[in-house]
Amino acid sequence: MAKVAKKKESQGFFKFIKWFWILFISGIAFVALIFLSASWGLFGELPPYEYLENPQTNLASQILSSDNKLLGKFYLDDNRTDVKYEDLPENLVNTLIASEDIRFRDHSGIDARGTLRAAFFLGKRGGASTISQQLARQLFVGVRSRNKFETIQQKIKEWVLAIRLERSYTKEEIIAMYLNIYDFGNNADGIRSASRIYFGKEPKDLKMEESAMLVGMLQNSSLYNPLRREELTQKKRNIVLGQLARYEFISEKERDSLRGLEMNINYNPENHREGLATYFRMYLQRFMKDWIEKNPKPALEGERDRYNLYLDGLKIYTTIDSKMQANAEEAVSQHMERLQAEFFVQNTKKRNPTTPFLDLTDDETDRIMERAIKTSERWRKMKEAGKSEKEIRDSFTKKTEMTVFDWKSDTKEKDTVLTPLDSIRYYKTFLRAAMMSMEPQTGHVKAWVGGINYKHFQYDNVIQGSRQAGSTFKPFVYAAAIDQLRLSPCETLPDTQYCIEAGKHGNMEPWCPRNSDFKYSGRDMTLKYALANSVNTVTAQLIDKVGPKSVVSIVKNLGFTNEILPVPAIALGTELVNVYEMVGAYGAFANQGVYVKPVMVTRIEDKNGTVLYEYVPETKDVLSKEVSYAMVDLMKGVTQGGSGTRLRHSYNKNNSVYKEIITGYPYELTNPIAGKTGTTQNNSDGWFMGMVPNLVTGVWVGGEERSVHFKNILYGQGASMALPIWGLYMKKNYANEELGISKGDFEKPDNMSIITDCEKFVENQKQDIELEDDLEDLDF
Repeated sequence: MAKVAKKKESQGFFKFIKWFWILFISGIAFVALIFLSASWGLFGELPPYEYLENPQTNLASQILSSDNKLLGKFYLDDNRTDVKYEDLPENLVNTLIASEDIRFRDHSGIDARGTLRAAFFLGKRGGASTISQQLARQLFVGVRSRNKFETIQQKIKEWVLAIRLERSYTKEEIIAMYLNIYDFGNNADGIRSASRIYFGKEPKDLKMEESAMLVGMLQNSSLYNPLRREELTQKKRNIVLGQLARYEFISEKERDSLRGLEMNINYNPENHREGLATYFRMYLQRFMKDWIEKNPKPALEGERDRYNLYLDGLKIYTTIDSKMQANAEEAVSQHMERLQAEFFVQNTKKRNPTTPFLDLTDDETDRIMERAIKTSERWRKMKEAGKSEKEIRDSFTKKTEMTVFDWKSDTKEKDTVLTPLDSIRYYKTFLRAAMMSMEPQTGHVKAWVGGINYKHFQYDNVIQGSRQAGSTFKPFVYAAAIDQLRLSPCETLPDTQYCIEAGKHGNMEPWCPRNSDFKYSGRDMTLKYALANSVNTVTAQLIDKVGPKSVVSIVKNLGFTNEILPVPAIALGTELVNVYEMVGAYGAFANQGVYVKPVMVTRIEDKNGTVLYEYVPETKDVLSKEVSYAMVDLMKGVTQGGSGTRLRHSYNKNNSVYKEIITGYPYELTNPIAGKTGTTQNNSDGWFMGMVPNLVTGVWVGGEERSVHFKNILYGQGASMALPIWGLYMKKNYANEELGISKGDFEKPDNMSIITDCEKFVENQKQDIELEDDLEDLDF
């Protein structure tokens, strides 16, 4: 009986072993069959191996400053910039592994233990998706289906793709790809955008608790959104910190300490209407569109034959200096906010019934508003939608909720209720500004501010807008006179009423310009004094001597593109110019007579670092070194005793204009500065062009309409409207010695034949007179 029992027991054991191996081999065969079926496409088409080896993700193009800072990006839906594994902090990698896949370093795409646990407990003790599977889902599978059968199909595809990814890439590459591909919400596509948008820093600078928050968001960035659900996101962050302690990446003491920290979100939205250098970025968008049109892409079969600015991950290296750009934007905002406040005071309905327009009839005002209505976005969109003109016009008189620009608000916006017609008038009350700063020796543009707020005022007054130059045009007349007649800045001309008769220089009628104060001193004054104080009668005499055509010839060689009529009136700045061209032209004075065309882009690379474009400087010799130095010496007088003197002195501190309008006053700049102020008729435009040896900067301020201006010249002149922006900007630049802005003098040419020292000039004249007298006394 014992033998029979033993035999039965032995047979039972072998039967168990037999069924174990049958089930085990069947399980393996079943899994193998599933994988084969998936690879054959029975569960849906899988991406080809070529795609696995080079996944096509949309990459935003980057705009990089000259000091290698990210100014912004061009993207449509995906604001993504890839980060290499070596640029990821160790704490982020550890946090990801501890939270998502602790056996990541050991498996080959599928975590068998995790899968069995998930199957046995039906997912109640955690899922089984490895980082590789999650990457496969992000790249190739997509959002999990709610249909159970489709979910199983998707899961199988993830397993197959995860194994393939593990064969094609290293563990480090998989981690980098996963963090780069994930959408963290709020335009934060990928880890670099996320760290910049939520914390204002690069990924390599993330702290442990910041990494934990971002890893926590990987589970569901919509749910764990720190801007909408800060408390819930913080709880998730603390759970992730607990995982770090559980797997001994940090101690329990460190975990408790980190859990007690606030979130400290430093939200930095990245979009096309906010951030640094918004106007410049929009100029760059037009530049790149033109470049892409002219430079076809050497595409492979099936690829686009043109570069896509929003998808191809181009790197655009610019000349903009991020620190100088920030200084420029701050200077514009600081001054314009206070200038606008004074403008509002002077243009109340009581003081100006046609506000914001000054001295206009009702018909003239109606014409301005009609033009604004027909050029508005509302009119265009409704017209395209097929609305009748009556429907469109009626819509302009219906009150609606809107967000408008407001200097007083911290966000520079306020919510209000206005009719669209009233909002048009409201926006026309705001003075606009433009500023560009350039290194004259290279043409590199260092700062570009096209307006006061791109989100609400998208017209770029640096390059799109053209306005009368006023007295800032006079240096070109003086340059022509010095070049042709070899005049010294110390030469004198009388300040008397001067007329150019009809028929001369293309004049139809006599041209008799008046000085801005309608007074004439009658005395002889040096060219240096006349330019410093914008004496029109002297400028009129100079253009009569050299002729308007010679002036036009010089300005054309200095980069001006608009047609300029060769008539005497151009001497007083009646022609339309823009800030971009003015800065380029003045740059020749500081660069010893050599014009260098302003440049904004130095290099373009594709996503792999291949150089697609490198700029070649465009230069032209326009003036001799002597003439250009004489011009610089002339314009030094503007800041030594002329309309720009307030950059130097510190008096009149109690004057209300200085306290309320001249932001940053006193400037008390002591270094050599050459410049020129400009004010056009009715104070419609205020200009200041300022130069030091290695930086030329132009500033313009005015209304959108020429009828929007200050009533008196005390506030409306270029020295009050534009010069303060230059003064603030330069003070900020000089406060940062790393920028290397010159405080030295302009280089004087050797063997200078044009005398700029007026004492020496007078002495020479005396000697010449004495010599002439001696010659007359001689009896030949």
